[in-house]
Amino acid sequence: MVKYMNNNAYYYILKNVCCNIFICSAILIFSLLVGGCEEKKTGKKENVQNVIIFEVHAETAPISVELSGRVSAFKKAEVRPQVGGILQQQLFTEGSRVTAGQSLYKIDPVAYAAEVQSAKAALERVNAVFTQASLRLERRRSLLGSHAVSKQELEDAEAEYCKAKADVEVCKAALVTAEIRLRYTDVLAPITGRIGKSHMTQGALVTANQEEPLAVIQQLDPVYVDMTRSSLDLLKLRDRFVSGRLRRGNDKRQVRLLMDDDRPYSHEGTLQFADVSVDESTGMILLRAVFPNPEGVLLPGLYVRAIVQEGMADNVLLLPQKAVSYTARGQASVWVVDERNTVRRRQVRTAELVGTRIVIREGLKEGERVVLGSSRRLNDGDVVRPAAEISEKTQTQE
Repeated sequence: MVKYMNNNAYYYILKNVCCNIFICSAILIFSLLVGGCEEKKTGKKENVQNVIIFEVHAETAPISVELSGRVSAFKKAEVRPQVGGILQQQLFTEGSRVTAGQSLYKIDPVAYAAEVQSAKAALERVNAVFTQASLRLERRRSLLGSHAVSKQELEDAEAEYCKAKADVEVCKAALVTAEIRLRYTDVLAPITGRIGKSHMTQGALVTANQEEPLAVIQQLDPVYVDMTRSSLDLLKLRDRFVSGRLRRGNDKRQVRLLMDDDRPYSHEGTLQFADVSVDESTGMILLRAVFPNPEGVLLPGLYVRAIVQEGMADNVLLLPQKAVSYTARGQASVWVVDERNTVRRRQVRTAELVGTRIVIREGLKEGERVVLGSSRRLNDGDVVRPAAEISEKTQTQE
């Protein structure tokens, strides 16, 4: 009897446990199903992102190219002595502005002054000989009619006269040369500009036309900016003009500069010329522009970036640069938004920069909308909510 009662108790307990397990499992499954349905219902709502939309429109825009360049002096002169001697004085301050004809150095002039005196004495001597020869010739000409002198004696007198006259000219030239050499002891500035450091000090021995200059003078207002461009790019540019895709603008010769820190230079320059030959080793062509430099900001050797306007293009599509993303291989793409506000990634072909915008050559049509700003969380087929419709005019003003 006791055994029977124990079996019934066990059976009753086991039955209650199984019922409780079944009820808990059912509740758990029901909760999961309800939660999954709610997540499925609300998932679409959570995936909707607020994005800024930009609508693409065609417009006329100036097309420019950015080229690297170096600043060089408009004029540069190396000051070298034209006579040898000891430097007695330095008559300028290093780094100052000097004018053409200003005295820079003084070379010991004693030896050259003596040469001038010697040349003057030699000239006086030959002048006396010339006077004597001239008088002798006149006398013999007067006596020739009376047969007091022979014709041979007259010819000898004429020869002496010509020789004495030539000696006078030689001594005059020697005197001029001596005076020029004396003047060269005063070393003058050949151009107006800013002079650098002096390579020679007082008391140094210099020689005529020595290899090392005494100093260097550079004219820094205006200055040159020398740029290089591929000859292939110039051929492509010519083809664009021929095909009509690009036309010349009014200020096609104007050039703008960007400094190392991306700060624009305050003055515009003018494109002077393109070299007529191509560098055989690099295939590049030299372009040169002239820039005013009244503040002295541009210094020779400074690296700059030049913005050269190539021409005007009609009916071009422009996008802000932040709307375009690039792969590791440099392939450009944008997120295009359709009429249902669904985004799709599309590859595009970009071209030149126009200010803060970039030209889209292929991949977009006028009137299409693209996503601006960061789009790392977007996937193909996502639905977005336009946070703002930005017109091209508004973006241009920004």
